[in-house]
Amino acid sequence: MCSTENNAELQATCKSRIYLIQVSELGHAVIATLRNQAAVPGETSRKHARPSGDGASDPALILELKTRRPPSLEGRAGCETWSVDFSPDGGWFAWSMGHGIVWVVAWPLDSEDSQDGETDRGDKSFSCGHPVWGLAFGPRPPKSGKSARPARTPPKGNSLLLATGLENGVIKIWNVLSGVAVFDLHGHEGVVRDLVFPQNGTLTLISSSRDKTLRIWDLAHKGKKVQVLSGHKDWISCCSVSSDCSMIASVGRFDRMVCLWSLRSYTFMRNLTGGPHKTLHLLSSCEFSPDGALLATAAFSGSSWWIDLWDPYTAEKLATLVDYFEDYGQNQISSIQFSPNGLYLAIVTDDRALRIWEPGKKGMVMQTKADRDSNGLCCKYHPQGGVVATGTRDGHVRFWRAPRTVPSLCHLCRSILRHSVSTHQMEPLPLPKRILEYLTYRNIPERLNTCCSSDEEEWEG
Repeated sequence: MCSTENNAELQATCKSRIYLIQVSELGHAVIATLRNQAAVPGETSRKHARPSGDGASDPALILELKTRRPPSLEGRAGCETWSVDFSPDGGWFAWSMGHGIVWVVAWPLDSEDSQDGETDRGDKSFSCGHPVWGLAFGPRPPKSGKSARPARTPPKGNSLLLATGLENGVIKIWNVLSGVAVFDLHGHEGVVRDLVFPQNGTLTLISSSRDKTLRIWDLAHKGKKVQVLSGHKDWISCCSVSSDCSMIASVGRFDRMVCLWSLRSYTFMRNLTGGPHKTLHLLSSCEFSPDGALLATAAFSGSSWWIDLWDPYTAEKLATLVDYFEDYGQNQISSIQFSPNGLYLAIVTDDRALRIWEPGKKGMVMQTKADRDSNGLCCKYHPQGGVVATGTRDGHVRFWRAPRTVPSLCHLCRSILRHSVSTHQMEPLPLPKRILEYLTYRNIPERLNTCCSSDEEEWEG
């Protein structure tokens, strides 16, 4: 943790030290401050922005935000970007840039002017006083007119909030537009590793911590009403909420438990991984698909990483994607996230900054060049898709161009249906076998082996 003087020094010089690194037409690296250089809109870039160095030739990279720190802080622990997030409408982007500072910028990055003449769209920095491990914008409105629970009307005016989870167990709630800290939430006794607002428009916040608990906070009452979920035996790495806001999933890094909890009754439902494990491994991330019918979990051991796809209703493991590598203990998987339309899964690992996989398909839809120094920690899709942001151990953020595909009519029908119909309700329906398998994701091959760590890819289904 940095000292107060160093923290003040960093924040005082922060604005002039966020850089957009571009490559000119002559191939020379051009470094300009973020607001002095045209950046990218949500879908395409007017100028191809690439970082200098090894990643300069990667065509998927749109731009990179770098933080140049005082020499006294360079290379020290505490500079990591553990979490990034886009606001629900996609108009803001936030990242934990290290040493207790969160930076918030308007998206697209060239949108300097206010949208309505009243909203301040300038860069904002929040000094949290302790390293920030998790952050989340909220509240998040439901996609459809119906939500799992009656939605309270969010406060009028400047209602966009940013929750930041700190190393000392405190959660700070910020008003994004005014830049004011609204209140703090106290209760966790360890690092607050992950934060999630359910997609139902309520002022509910779910937090997971290294103190082995999840907490469900009611921000409408400033966190005075809180539910505590206990059951994990060690640190909780990540949590996710289903799209119908009925379930919470959480993964324990060392206890190797994948737990499902009821967000309606605040009770434990099941552990998907069952009994003891033959292989020593660590769990790092989890994510519900946008329709809530799949739960993806990420794990790694000394010689491989893998992603399991589960049916959260039946606790059945539907498929596993595995990657093996030669260097023992040198390739952990850090983060996964589904695209907004549910077609793709973004993957961040040690050997590549980003992979994008379409579950069940052969080969990766997109993957960056092999880079052992990518140092990826987290990823987040833009709400409209097309862009993925990744955070790194050195406190930088990269924006990648993600595939944009018009979903098939079959996929759209399945997404709409599965958003409100569980597997148990699907199975008794008088449908042809192939249609039922498609609607319940049983058409995905059970095991997919990929050698993505090398230049060759080899699949078997």
